[in-house]
Amino acid sequence: MSEMATHTPGGIDRAAIMIMLMSEQDATGILSQMEPGELRQLASRMCTLGEIDPQSISDAITGFSRSIGTGAISAHGRVDSVKRMLTSAVGDMKADSLIRQVAPEQKAEPSPTLAVLRWLDPGVIAEMLADEHPQAIAVLLLQLDTDTAAATLAALPRELHTPVLHRVARLGPVSRQAIEILEETVEGMIQQRHGSVPLTMGGVKEAAEIINRAHRSVEKEVMPEIGKIDKILHQQLEHEMFKFEHLFVLDTKQIGTLLREVDNEILINSLRGLSEDDREIFYGAMSTRAADGLRDEIESMGRIKRADVESAQREVIAVAKRLIAEGDLIMGDADDDYV
Repeated sequence: MSEMATHTPGGIDRAAIMIMLMSEQDATGILSQMEPGELRQLASRMCTLGEIDPQSISDAITGFSRSIGTGAISAHGRVDSVKRMLTSAVGDMKADSLIRQVAPEQKAEPSPTLAVLRWLDPGVIAEMLADEHPQAIAVLLLQLDTDTAAATLAALPRELHTPVLHRVARLGPVSRQAIEILEETVEGMIQQRHGSVPLTMGGVKEAAEIINRAHRSVEKEVMPEIGKIDKILHQQLEHEMFKFEHLFVLDTKQIGTLLREVDNEILINSLRGLSEDDREIFYGAMSTRAADGLRDEIESMGRIKRADVESAQREVIAVAKRLIAEGDLIMGDADDDYV
């Protein structure tokens, strides 16, 4: 039997334990909302925690220890269970890729496409694809992890950036025949996958992730061009690329700069939708007195509609965008923008 976990679980361990205590249906609903990096980290912990003792469970979900009792979570069949949840959340192909990264020792049917491509330099992939149709390039990028996809895009000729990303966002169902044609472009290194069910690939979220991880110059070049050919997609990408939680990466000084530009009522409503831990990011940029006053004000208020919270957060985002444009806030890779 594997050694049982006896340490006090940290944040990622608590999240992993709580997911494993849920039904697969409930767990997939949560997993489907997570970013690829978060999924990779969480899946890794779920696969490697081993036997989880009752005390760790109790520590992870304070307040529910009585209902948990003395039961433990077995490690037997853990990877298969994690893979099923990931498959329901993000699809078969991405789930296979994640499992190979977080549990490489597990024997699973290999994906020839990803098995080969993960060893190739993005520049080599770009060289192979440079003469291909943007549709074929988009299909391939969506089979790579986001960092590799972004590096491959950057290595492609500039005139391909916009048409490829547009197709990434609008791709939708892709037939198995199209996958087979793509396999031929890498000189037989990619073997035909079995089955003929169309794969739903791409989407606004995937395109936004690639743009976010690419250099800032890619965003500046691509977004105006996409706005010209597809205004609705441009709005959807902007919304997906800049979410309220992206503000969490700002340091204390920059958070303070942002807060000075936000109306107090808007700030209160925007923070109502956050956990207490996430609110601390903003409290930390205030004086102790101001932070305590804001906490008391939030706690004393009644319930608020989710739509009002989202509206307030959009207003804060609008302020952040203005400050970024003015150079008062810096997010992401902006080294080329300032001297």
